[in-house]
Amino acid sequence: MADHPRSGAPELPATAYAVLGLLSFGRELTGYDLRKWSKNMRFFYWSPAQSQVYSELRRLLSHGYISERQEPQPGPQTKRYYRITDAGMTALRAWLGRDEVDPPVIKHSVMLRLFFGQQAEPDELRRTLRGYLCWLREQRTDLGEVGRGLLPAFQYPHLVAVWGQAYYAAETAAVEAVLAELDRLHPPTAED
Repeated sequence: MADHPRSGAPELPATAYAVLGLLSFGRELTGYDLRKWSKNMRFFYWSPAQSQVYSELRRLLSHGYISERQEPQPGPQTKRYYRITDAGMTALRAWLGRDEVDPPVIKHSVMLRLFFGQQAEPDELRRTLRGYLCWLREQRTDLGEVGRGLLPAFQYPHLVAVWGQAYYAAETAAVEAVLAELDRLHPPTAED
């Protein structure tokens, strides 16, 4: 959802603010660096495609929210480094200070399958739910490792890791409760 600009500020999508936020840690980063860093956002938002990152960099440059430094490389390539400007920091802080929040958008393929579960065999649904439980456990493990690596320099991203751990723990408990209810409604077969 686009920002509701104040005093003539341009409307920006959340991806633009994510790029500004990554640059707000004070480091000069390349587009490739930004893409790598953004992969950590997959635990709570999404990880933008490389093309999205570069598209946002062009947008932010056009608004003066970031600056670019070019460094010639051997061959035809030029390495581009980006840094947030004072105007970009102001825009990021204004966005962070907004009172209204956009509700999360849930596109949960496992819930969607379960919603239409009357067309599937209960054992197939159990396999899907158990597979999802395995994925959740992997996410919790990965997020724990990322979270531990964030301290002490990145305290607020660490707080997101704490939130993510709690979220995935609650999601795990919810799936386990659904599996128990499915077992009550349709007891497992001998081979399951």
